[in-house]
Amino acid sequence: MTMRLSLRLFISYATVALVGGGVAFLTISLLAPRLFDEQLGMIMNSTGTNMSMGGMDATSVRSAFLSALTTSLIVGVLASVVTAGVVAAAVTGRLLRPLNAVRAATKLIAAGKYGGRVPVPSEPELAALATDVNTLAQALADTESRRTRLLGEVAHEMRTPLTVLDGYAEGLIDGVFPATPDTFGSLSEELRRLHRLSDDLSSLSRAQEQRLDLHPVEADLADLARSAAARLASQFDDSGVTLNIDADSTLPVQVDPDRITQVLTNLLGNALHATPAGGTVTITAGSVGDRGEVVVSDTGVGLAADDLERVFERFYRAPGQARRSAGSGIGLTIAREIARSHGGDVTAASPGKGQGSSFSILVPLRPAV
Repeated sequence: MTMRLSLRLFISYATVALVGGGVAFLTISLLAPRLFDEQLGMIMNSTGTNMSMGGMDATSVRSAFLSALTTSLIVGVLASVVTAGVVAAAVTGRLLRPLNAVRAATKLIAAGKYGGRVPVPSEPELAALATDVNTLAQALADTESRRTRLLGEVAHEMRTPLTVLDGYAEGLIDGVFPATPDTFGSLSEELRRLHRLSDDLSSLSRAQEQRLDLHPVEADLADLARSAAARLASQFDDSGVTLNIDADSTLPVQVDPDRITQVLTNLLGNALHATPAGGTVTITAGSVGDRGEVVVSDTGVGLAADDLERVFERFYRAPGQARRSAGSGIGLTIAREIARSHGGDVTAASPGKGQGSSFSILVPLRPAV
């Protein structure tokens, strides 16, 4: 049977008191008579008389002394045990109160109730434990909030293509829409949108859980930037947007080329979408300290200061920007997670609305051999 902590504490205090009292009793019992005899002999020798105190000889005095000493020691040991019990009860209560509060909080957390908090006691060790439990509860509450918000966001993103598909299906059944290649092409486009959303959510989940399948090799970040720009050059031409490339430097890195290219393609695609015809998108590459940097700048719609971090949130679109029909709305979220899985980051900057913006990917440079 498991013994309660309060009982174990009391037994430990009582044991300490008993051991201390026993050691004191044994030590005094062994030393006191010898020391008493020596002191008594010295007194008798110094007086030169046979000490007899009121008809009591030295043996009687010695016996009375030992009796009083033994009684005092017994009373002292009993008093120490009682004191130990009182102290144990006080200390146990003071110790168990915050522990019981922690237990109650963990039960609430296990039940999915993350609002409760543990009062922080004055003892540093218990305060650290209570703080850790409160931090855990807050982290779980944030995770649950993000999960709930994600479910709502996914449902919202799926609603549009599903509504379109449902409308086309009913129209075909009722004969409103003819069964032509154009109609089926529209159906196929919405299905591809759903498929992209599913793939992007899967990639985001793996990235945030650090389960991305990365295959890092030695590569040149600037060369990856030039290649990504070259692949999208025709789209820029079709949209009437000028694409400038300033990435002649060499930036040796250890990365997964496919994943970094995915990030660069996303940044270039976003810049193309945000820039009207006649505008310019510029891609530059260079080094910042011990990290390589590729910056994609545009002369497009720009971002407000409050939107610079929010654009990396799932499904967030800055106010006033058109809703992209081809994107899932989590491309930048995935891009940042991919960069961070390489030890880097993706950041955004903009002078303000209507003044263009720039997005940077930073990746640690490969140490020189």
